[in-house]
Amino acid sequence: MKKIKFCFFNVFFFILFSQTLMAQTDFNKLDAQEKKHGLWKGFYEESKRPRYEGAFEHGKEIGMFQFFDDTKAKSIVATREFNANDNSAYTIFFDQAKNKVSEGVVLNKLFEGPWKYYHQASKIVMTIENYKAGKLEGLRSVFYPNGKLAEETNYKNNLKEGVYKKYSENGIVLEESIYKNNEYNGLSVFKDPDGNVVSKGQFVKGKKAGIWQFFEKGKLTKEIDMSNLQSISKANRN
Repeated sequence: MKKIKFCFFNVFFFILFSQTLMAQTDFNKLDAQEKKHGLWKGFYEESKRPRYEGAFEHGKEIGMFQFFDDTKAKSIVATREFNANDNSAYTIFFDQAKNKVSEGVVLNKLFEGPWKYYHQASKIVMTIENYKAGKLEGLRSVFYPNGKLAEETNYKNNLKEGVYKKYSENGIVLEESIYKNNEYNGLSVFKDPDGNVVSKGQFVKGKKAGIWQFFEKGKLTKEIDMSNLQSISKANRN
């Protein structure tokens, strides 16, 4: 009878040990085509701490992936939720205090569509950028910590193109300029915080050109021909 009990407990503990061992190693497996399948975990090379965790379906990421920092705390520094219909993943980056740093879509490993960036340790959006195949495309907006608009810049193929505006915290347009191929090109108007024009004139390929007007308290005080180096030098001496 004792032998039967002994054998029974041996078998029981063997099964329990085997199940535990299988549970501990039930990840990082490949399918018949040698593609990642099921739960996968990545580890930092030196510390051996967890680096990421997520699931694959025959080589394709599915569902939510979590990425960890290389500390004992195992803080989540990013998450990626993969779309089953394409190669996109909604991605969120965090700081170590679990505050959002930025978020948006990654498509084929490139930024795509709108991305939001947050002020440090805040839920207030600092910047909204728009991307196409990893390059800035369209409006880029920057906000003050109180949420009010600070800057607006238009982009085309990662270069500044079109109207640029800079605002004070009370909504005054401090600067309105035009960019072409990432350079000032066209009429620019600069104002003080009270909304009075300080200067205005034309840029050509990033350089001031033609007649520029300068104002004090909204009144015209002088005009300088920026295309004439002699007049600029004379004006500086005066």
